[in-house]
Amino acid sequence: MQVHPLDPGSPVAPYEQLRTQLASRAAAGDLPAGTRLPTVRALAAELSLAVNTVARAYRELEADGVITTEGRRGTFVAATAAGRSSEAADAAAAYVATARRLGLTLPEATHLLEHHWPPK
Repeated sequence: MQVHPLDPGSPVAPYEQLRTQLASRAAAGDLPAGTRLPTVRALAAELSLAVNTVARAYRELEADGVITTEGRRGTFVAATAAGRSSEAADAAAAYVATARRLGLTLPEATHLLEHHWPPK
């Protein structure tokens, strides 16, 4: 499994860049259910990150149900991760329909979404 390099100049924390990348790839099917992920130490070395940075990304992905850790067997993409893509697309379509019905512009709808997004 190849992880894309992170952007060191980004204002987004490295753990969040990694979490977002893996969650997006799992949802898109680029990382199918059952794909074994590298160990925390191996991925940290590959990306030149602190072990705790990768561990935090993995913890958050596991809390979100994107990955599952099976002790010594390793860490895998969860079976439910792939189903989230269609669920998210359905939710987005419903939001767009409601926002348009209410006469909101794209920037207004985006602002509302960003305003209500809980910080991690």
